[in-house]
Amino acid sequence: MSQLVIETIREVSDRFPNRKRWTRDDCTFLERVGFTPECYELIDGEIISKMGQNRPHIMAISRVFAWLIAVFGVEFVQTQGDVEVTQSDQTFNHPQPDLAVLTQPDYSFGNEELKGTDLRLVVEVSDSTLRGDLNTKAALYARAGIPEYWVLDVSSRRLFVHRSPINGTYTMVEWYSDAESVSPEASPENSVPIANLLPPVPAIPAEA
Repeated sequence: MSQLVIETIREVSDRFPNRKRWTRDDCTFLERVGFTPECYELIDGEIISKMGQNRPHIMAISRVFAWLIAVFGVEFVQTQGDVEVTQSDQTFNHPQPDLAVLTQPDYSFGNEELKGTDLRLVVEVSDSTLRGDLNTKAALYARAGIPEYWVLDVSSRRLFVHRSPINGTYTMVEWYSDAESVSPEASPENSVPIANLLPPVPAIPAEA
């Protein structure tokens, strides 16, 4: 499915309350006939393309990926892989987080789809999807039992950290500016400056 078609679907869904919510079965059919993008996720009945990301988004993913590998090892870090949610969320949701840290090496899972209990940390790099990442996805991940969830806000240069999921809600949510540092709960001895995870701030040209 082209980006134009996907954006049209989103626009229509905003204007018409009786919109169709896509299901996993719908997406399977669309895949068979070639009408879904090569890389997408299903969130609350919306088909979200993960293709065509802008340069700051791509650069941030690369920086977070490199840091996670340095801390946890390459066999413990997954990029844009499917994550299974709770049974009650499965019909309309099939998220594909930007990055995830596994509890075991990737080869330990075989062809199994990872569940929330198989993950130590999930990271979404966000710009235009910030509201959904902080609300809809946070609720999905909390209900799935993922112990820690980071949202790196590229536009505002800050990191939202969600921890301690209880009854489907993260009970601890904090945010850090790019002048601060943070450590994942799964490796508290490894601290990273938020600025190191973000693209550099463009230099302001000197006036002539």
